[in-house]
Amino acid sequence: MRSLPYWLLLGLWAIAACSGAPTNASATPAASPTAAAPQGEDTLAAEDTARRFLTAWAALDYPAMYDLLTPLTQDALSFETFADRYRAIWRQGAFTGLDFEIVSSLVQPRSAQIRYRIFLQSAVVGEIVRETFMELTRADGGWRIAWTDATILPELAEGNDLLLDVVTPTRANIYDLQGLALAAQSDVVALWVVPDEIGDAGQEATMLTVLSELLGERPDAIRDRYEAMRGSDSPVPVGEVSLLSFRAVEAQLAELSGVQWSFYNGRYYLSGGLAAHAVGYVGQITEEALEVYQSLGYEGDEFVGQIGLESAFEAELRGQPGGTLYLRDPSGRILSVLASSDAGPPSAVYTTIDRDLQRQAQEAIRGFRGAIVVLERDTGAVRALVSSPAFDPNLFNTSNPNSAPGLARLFDGTRQQPLLNRATSGLYPLGSVFKMVSMSAALTSELYTPDSLYTCNGEFRELGGGAVLYDWTVAAGLPDHGTITLMEGLERSCNPYFWHIGLDLFNQGFPNALSDMSTAFGLGQPTGIDVEEASGQVPTPEWKLQALGEEWTLADAVQLAIGQSALTVTPLQVARYVAAIGNGGTLFQPRLVDRVQNAEGEVLERFLPQPQGRVPVSDEHLAAIQQAMTQVVRAPGGTARHRFLGLTLNVAGKTGTAETGSGAPHAWFAGYTFEARADRPDVAVVVLVENQGEGSVWAAPIFRRVVEIYFFGQPFMPYPWESQIGVTRTPVPTETPAAPLPSPTPDQP
Repeated sequence: MRSLPYWLLLGLWAIAACSGAPTNASATPAASPTAAAPQGEDTLAAEDTARRFLTAWAALDYPAMYDLLTPLTQDALSFETFADRYRAIWRQGAFTGLDFEIVSSLVQPRSAQIRYRIFLQSAVVGEIVRETFMELTRADGGWRIAWTDATILPELAEGNDLLLDVVTPTRANIYDLQGLALAAQSDVVALWVVPDEIGDAGQEATMLTVLSELLGERPDAIRDRYEAMRGSDSPVPVGEVSLLSFRAVEAQLAELSGVQWSFYNGRYYLSGGLAAHAVGYVGQITEEALEVYQSLGYEGDEFVGQIGLESAFEAELRGQPGGTLYLRDPSGRILSVLASSDAGPPSAVYTTIDRDLQRQAQEAIRGFRGAIVVLERDTGAVRALVSSPAFDPNLFNTSNPNSAPGLARLFDGTRQQPLLNRATSGLYPLGSVFKMVSMSAALTSELYTPDSLYTCNGEFRELGGGAVLYDWTVAAGLPDHGTITLMEGLERSCNPYFWHIGLDLFNQGFPNALSDMSTAFGLGQPTGIDVEEASGQVPTPEWKLQALGEEWTLADAVQLAIGQSALTVTPLQVARYVAAIGNGGTLFQPRLVDRVQNAEGEVLERFLPQPQGRVPVSDEHLAAIQQAMTQVVRAPGGTARHRFLGLTLNVAGKTGTAETGSGAPHAWFAGYTFEARADRPDVAVVVLVENQGEGSVWAAPIFRRVVEIYFFGQPFMPYPWESQIGVTRTPVPTETPAAPLPSPTPDQP
């Protein structure tokens, strides 16, 4: 996983480790007076002191180094001055590490000279090798170092220091799988609207039409950005485009009032950010990380990757800097060249993302809080990764005139965490989409077969003690499911059947069956994707005892069986889990990057599918689960059948309505395709819509739209809340009024 670069973590750790003050050398217990040691022992002791000093330097442990100095040196040189001298040299040379070897020793009864060879590794100019020496004297019963600047490098005597002139290549681009740019260095045009300068209705319509074509957004979406500012002379950012695209419509816009623009150069993210959370953005180096970056050859004013692939692949995208390391005297005069190297070209990152699918998937969930994940079912390659609301990564470029007002709006607290990657880091209860795990555990226990019968009434009274749980059909005013098979239980999302499974597994001596199967399907744990992600949690009897000091109960088992309890997962984990069901049982690591490639077209690194294991479910049982998921969208009793009428694609899926404890439940739909086309790999798709209602009402239509886009290039079926594709009907449909539900609240389909 590359979301937090190792070199940056290591540097930050080193700075933190070295920030403490040294121990007082005079407080070190003095050795008892002894007879003079033999010459050989003196030499070993002096060399040991030198080695400890140099080893501490390699670890950037300045307090330990300072403790080895003579009392006279410490009196003349404070720890802060000593440490600052080393930090400055380390930074000036962009040094990343060192090694050393003892060359010779000259030891007298009261003094010694140790000569050593130092090998300094610079991130910019490579290795610098110098031979120098340190003087030691006896003090406090041992050998101490009479330090001078030459102890660092011989050229630094007399207070000289270093100057590094860095040459950094232009940052490389990030592309989709087909080589279409997602992030590029470019000449850019920032566009904004001044609401009180907009012309009449005809001019406004023309302006919106031109901007819509230019920005690739619906006119109403653009109008929404400035509608609340009508009558204001404050500029409202509407987006950024490449200079080449702008030139084609510049003359039209020049004839209109209300829209303005400005030119700048920098990192450009197309269409206001496609897969912005995954691609990431660049920003100025923070004060906290400045020292680490400077030690790596950055001058400090560069823009570097902050999140996503921009951060994870910072080294590749930046390329190898080159430059010249000079020696200069205290007045700043250049004395000599110590080393130099040529810059190495950066390497482009080619993702697995389908740019057009990503763009349309973002549009498919616009206006909702939630996430969409599209994975190649049989390889784990990410075709689209959507988190909504999104953000415009172009706003983090301070050269962009839209930056200040855009960021102010981004962080005004009303947009509900737009920087949160809900697809990989949002944690949610799963609801009925978990029932394939419960079905797997039931079948694997051998207590059930796909045809095991259960009478699914609206009320569940098996907990005893007068406790009653109600199926979702009660609130919906629908008849009971009656006596059904386990496969039909999944098809119809019968809660009582799965509550019964949870209770039965507990009573039959399998209290960990659901938790173990969850873990086997990869839930509640990182997937290993290249960008930032959260782990989530699968509750277990052991976890509850340790975290809460409470025993696992029947209520826990019953609620976990329908994906509630303390279970939290990410949409990405769910996509991996559903893909494994669809592909026959293999969990693949989700993969955002296909290859790293240089400007000559040479592939420097290719990322192949990475199987992470197989789920412990037999082929026969997986086939039954697959068939039941197909019945969800095809059978007359399937909870999502009405959402897939007329769809000519082979899909299987599961609805989910996850109670949150407050507000409306989260709507889920997770499924996969089984088209088996040579030209279009099958995919697993997960849709989550936060606090919106039933999965069959809200998430299933979005799922259908995504698979239509994937296979046909465009959607064909309007949402139930649309009068036509892209146009919201007023008012939006309401759900069936829900009857009051007892606690614990049952899931819905």
